Amino acid sequence: MTNTKFEKWISALTGRHSKQDHMNGDGGETLRIYAVGDIHGRRDLLDDLLLLIEEDAGDRPHQIIFLGDYVDRGKKSAQVIDKLISLENDQTRNVICLKGNHEQSMLKFMEDPVDNIDWLDWGGDETLRSYGLNKISVRDPSDLADTLKQVMPASHLSFLQNLKIRHQYGPYVFVHAGLKPGVALEEQTERDQLWIRKEFEQVPKNLRPEHIVVHGHVPGKKVVDKGWRICVDTGAFWTGILSAIVLEGRQKRIIATSEST
Repeated sequence: MTNTKFEKWISALTGRHSKQDHMNGDGGETLRIYAVGDIHGRRDLLDDLLLLIEEDAGDRPHQIIFLGDYVDRGKKSAQVIDKLISLENDQTRNVICLKGNHEQSMLKFMEDPVDNIDWLDWGGDETLRSYGLNKISVRDPSDLADTLKQVMPASHLSFLQNLKIRHQYGPYVFVHAGLKPGVALEEQTERDQLWIRKEFEQVPKNLRPEHIVVHGHVPGKKVVDKGWRICVDTGAFWTGILSAIVLEGRQKRIIATSEST
């Protein structure tokens, strides 16, 4: 990284900016954010989207926020986690990884496989295969959980256990599923933030949160921008489209992988 690029990164992260840096609509300087939707084991799409982000950002300081659900359904969950860990460990990058309900379910299965066996039906079987396990359907769930603990790198377990629940920047709150209406941000439960759906989506206007909520969790064919919330989950596993919303001051735009990828 050049000195100039490094200085721009430091400025963006610490709040010290030069006059040449981008200004937002209020005359203040801002950091460009790329918020990435649910990946679900599609390492191929993650790599493609990261290239698009790199090309789009150039030398501009930016932050990438992953909105959770990295595992299950797709065939490369372990490899997705590998990539995210490498991004977090790269000192030249500014990356935040949030927790999704599928990461929570995976951890619960490892703790109590009998009570959380449903995880296998939600795509957890493919996650186990990505770690080299086989004969999933005929094995005892406790045996599967024990084997996963043995073969999973310590760095992967640490990554899963230390994922953030939400992140705030400027007018935005980033969270996997959404927020419970009428509940203060600091009083939101982990379950609501990872699992809530209709109660959040259909909230009356007078109970909408003060911040714009950027979330995943609800798959669709395109990014949904309702003004007060933005859903970035474009069903990557099924559609072949992994999307990111690009936020810079008051400006919003979308970049995504191609459906033919």
